[in-house]
Amino acid sequence: MKPISRREWLTNTTAAAGAVLGVSSWPSATAAAVPQLAGERPQSVTDLTVVNPRGRVPVSFIIDDSTCLVNLAHYAMPQFSAAWPERKDYQLEWQKWPREIPDSFVRSFGEWCADKDVKGKYSIVPQPACVGWVDRELPGWSQRQLQDSLELVRTLMLPNWDIHPEMATHTRVIDTKTGRPYPDIGPQWMENWQWTDGKSVDQLADYLSYSLTILKNAGLPCEGVTTPGGFAGKVVPELAQATLQSVKDVFRAEIPHYFKFLYTDDRSVVPQVQYASGLKTNDPQCVVSVVGCTGDWFGGWDGTTPGSPDQFITADLQQGRMVDVIERGEPAIMVCHWPGMYYNGTEHGFNVFKTVVERLHRRFNHLHWMKLSEIARYWAAKELTSIQGSKGNYSFTAPYACPDFTVSIPGSDVAKVQINDGTQLEPVSKRSGLKSGTYFKSNDGVLACFDMRKGTSQLSAR
Repeated sequence: MKPISRREWLTNTTAAAGAVLGVSSWPSATAAAVPQLAGERPQSVTDLTVVNPRGRVPVSFIIDDSTCLVNLAHYAMPQFSAAWPERKDYQLEWQKWPREIPDSFVRSFGEWCADKDVKGKYSIVPQPACVGWVDRELPGWSQRQLQDSLELVRTLMLPNWDIHPEMATHTRVIDTKTGRPYPDIGPQWMENWQWTDGKSVDQLADYLSYSLTILKNAGLPCEGVTTPGGFAGKVVPELAQATLQSVKDVFRAEIPHYFKFLYTDDRSVVPQVQYASGLKTNDPQCVVSVVGCTGDWFGGWDGTTPGSPDQFITADLQQGRMVDVIERGEPAIMVCHWPGMYYNGTEHGFNVFKTVVERLHRRFNHLHWMKLSEIARYWAAKELTSIQGSKGNYSFTAPYACPDFTVSIPGSDVAKVQINDGTQLEPVSKRSGLKSGTYFKSNDGVLACFDMRKGTSQLSAR
């Protein structure tokens, strides 16, 4: 069965104007048939099982189409209309939409999420809809306003949110040699559509590096990227390799990741660890595809499609997409678009999100909010660490360090769990109390949680 992207899912299930802009990709059947290269995998011989961090279910929140000050929907709609003049869904009255999503909303959103321990990914489109550059100027806003907006992202958002570029503009393709858009305005010269068709790894890496460098100049660290629209939909293997190359080159990130796909059916949404190599060297390599599990059921890409919390989790807390994914123990990553959160000043999407989070926290007591980079690191460690041993004695050879690494050890007669030089893990009476440096014992065995170091580690459970 071919993978479905955010774009395909929304195009098939909504007539909203944003069915194409607000989503990441639409790989063709040909692209979907090209297998992603997993790369190297270690040999493990053990009776131990690596489980979710802290024995909980990772949850996260992906925010697309966000940037400093600019309401991307307001500026993108006329550019999309010029590229697709026959499309009625691009003929909306964008002039009536606010040109700005103010920092007061960013502050309100960020502070509420910090209070609820919500984490995720927040895009900063580097050259939003060709309005300007976040590392230089945004015409229409003062230099002071731009710098204050960047500082708000650094101080309020960065602790709990990964920052991604969503390519350069999310609209027109940029000539990376000049920093100006190409003069053509058809779909083949828009980031969201056909420009990437047939592009090589090096060509994509050049474009990603251009976008990443703007954010680096603006003082915003990145470990991953988000694809706008159909960007690289027909060259997904090349995109994965270009992400690995560019994020390492620009930011020296140890484990680059990217967000392109989401599934809303019964397929797995676990992250995909790709192009692993050099696992036995001092310079291991891999890139992780982080997969979303919902559509934008908050407010749409342009803030004109009202959503409902019931699609995520119903008022009786028994049904909904998030319930389904959490109950099967896979990372449950919601997806939205920033203009839909703001919803032209009414904050409808944000209010839907508040309700979803409140319901999730009432229903479940084993959720673990994580940034995408943290999820990517955990799955890279989970899949690429070699584990040997049985009957309470285990050896780990890890290409990457990983906090909260959690393993399930068979046997109910364990009295003591030690790591490395004899450091003893502390027992906890409830599974919900499991954190790094502790273990929980039940009739089914032992869950042990520790910060795994890069290289070799030893674990004893006796």
